[in-house]
Amino acid sequence: MSATSAAFGMRPAYHPSGLDRAQALANGIASGYASNIQKGQPVKIDVTTGQIVPAAAGDAFVGCFAGVEFTDTTGRRRVSNFWPASTSATEIVAYFYSDPAIVYEIQTNGTLAQTSIGQEYDLASTTAPATVTTGLSACMMSTTAASANGSAQMRVIDIAPYPDNAWGDAYVIVRAQIAEHQFGSIYSGGRLYPATIL
Repeated sequence: MSATSAAFGMRPAYHPSGLDRAQALANGIASGYASNIQKGQPVKIDVTTGQIVPAAAGDAFVGCFAGVEFTDTTGRRRVSNFWPASTSATEIVAYFYSDPAIVYEIQTNGTLAQTSIGQEYDLASTTAPATVTTGLSACMMSTTAASANGSAQMRVIDIAPYPDNAWGDAYVIVRAQIAEHQFGSIYSGGRLYPATIL
């Protein structure tokens, strides 16, 4: 049973087409950006810079961070699964998943029943790193559902099919899609609404 809180952030499980490729964005993170960006952390596009930044609980967002490559101040090319805070660099290429059809796996911060399928939930601990230094995010999905006719960041579509993972466990690993995509539409209450860029 999934009785241990062991968050890993958002992990792409599959895409309906069979392809779940990360997008590469040149100059995707500002040199010296002061916060860590962990692998699997939800990210959004900062409309003032066109670069990616961490998304907070409740934000519309594009997807999750996949890694970065950059040239450091010694001229050495580096590849990392997370952005180290306050790094001075050039030629920064950020990788992130952005297709709204991608299905992600994410651990919940409490128990959920099968009746959660189709419901929407916001994210929690969006900027927290994993407790072990792995470069992974400790983001989880909240178990507080959106209010009637409301919307939230993720929509549950299934449970992750692992032998030690079941509905009703203390920390369920679910499969979910982004419900409030920064560049897509929001489906809520039986209607499609255009998304706003936050």
